[in-house]
Amino acid sequence: MSFALVRRGAPLAGCLLATLMAGACSAGPTATTPPTAHPSATHTVPAGAGTPGRPGTGSTAPVPADSTPRRFRHPLPGMPPVIDGDVYAAAGAGQLAPATQADLARVYVPDSSPGGTTVTVISQRTHRVVRTIHVGHLTQHVIPSYDLRRLYASSSESNELVEIDPRTGRATHRLAVPRPYNLYFAPDGRQAVVMVEERDVIRFADPTTGARRQDVHVRRCRGPNHADFSANGEYLLVSCEFSGSLVKISTVSHRVLGVLHLGRASMPQDVRLSPDGSTFYVADMGVDRVRLVSAARLAQVGSIGTPPGPHGLYPSRDGRKLYVSDRGAGKVSVVSFATRRIEQTWTIPGGGSPDMGGVSADGRTLWLSGRYDSEVYAFDTRSGRLVARIPVPGSPHGLCVWPQPGRYSLGHTGNMR
Repeated sequence: MSFALVRRGAPLAGCLLATLMAGACSAGPTATTPPTAHPSATHTVPAGAGTPGRPGTGSTAPVPADSTPRRFRHPLPGMPPVIDGDVYAAAGAGQLAPATQADLARVYVPDSSPGGTTVTVISQRTHRVVRTIHVGHLTQHVIPSYDLRRLYASSSESNELVEIDPRTGRATHRLAVPRPYNLYFAPDGRQAVVMVEERDVIRFADPTTGARRQDVHVRRCRGPNHADFSANGEYLLVSCEFSGSLVKISTVSHRVLGVLHLGRASMPQDVRLSPDGSTFYVADMGVDRVRLVSAARLAQVGSIGTPPGPHGLYPSRDGRKLYVSDRGAGKVSVVSFATRRIEQTWTIPGGGSPDMGGVSADGRTLWLSGRYDSEVYAFDTRSGRLVARIPVPGSPHGLCVWPQPGRYSLGHTGNMR
């Protein structure tokens, strides 16, 4: 599934009434949870262990839904099944889908500076710039489509998504979408979710035509920008950067199922589900912590102190570690999913501003944009050593490493499952 071509400037069809959600702020994390509505699907899923780290190996044969953990029950109809209780089981090193095997091994780096209109393309093999793609103004992220067949550059100021062919590394089409900051896809591929951060809107759209299905406005959710989906695809958890909150929204009904207020100092950024589907990890740049939020009850269940400015979150290819880009410190924290502790800290010599990125297909390189230093960083994940520092124009932001393993993309810079 992907957006079909829409002539630039053409109106988008269809609009439903906005959904409003009220909630009161407090000094600490508190949740406001209205009545919920769950999908009626009764599909079965593979059995798997539920631990803070990567689940153990088990049978992949479907079993009755009532014998599995609640988080895997009632999967979104049409979504690929979770394997062995591990949401990232199909995104291990070298597990490239057939659709991506002919794609060029490149790093796509958007320039999010006010005058920036380019995506710089870097060879993963040579670490050299091989192409410059001309896109729209204020391009924030480069995002893989659900079906892995194209990439999208989200050009906010130009009100468009610029489609890139990953087999050639060239722009092909421009799609009219108002103020796209970030882009996600539901686990069944039947919906796109556009984060219209500038207008405090979470837009559900038709992934084939681009037509708007519903705009969701949530009271006190200012700056919705990052998200991830639950293990069964039932809902997505959205971070609201400028109001210090997280919003839980039904994938099917688009109802607001809850709001978690994190406190006035909070600035939540990237959101990523643990391999066992039990916990959302949320990078909070305002308080220099990664928050742990229960997927079952929308409550904070722990936190991990980090160097200043935690921003991006990227699971390792073996699912044992979480790489945290500490933008304010010029460092990367390596968190163990099993212990929920920082095991290593990698430092950029002389400092830097590591922001967004991804892990190479073989799992050996972590690529990150240097948001305020006009450069891209490549870390060896085995040694933690910085192996490349590549100059690029402007303010590099939502860098995409491609291809990446996985059966489908949930969007962002490569949230693969």
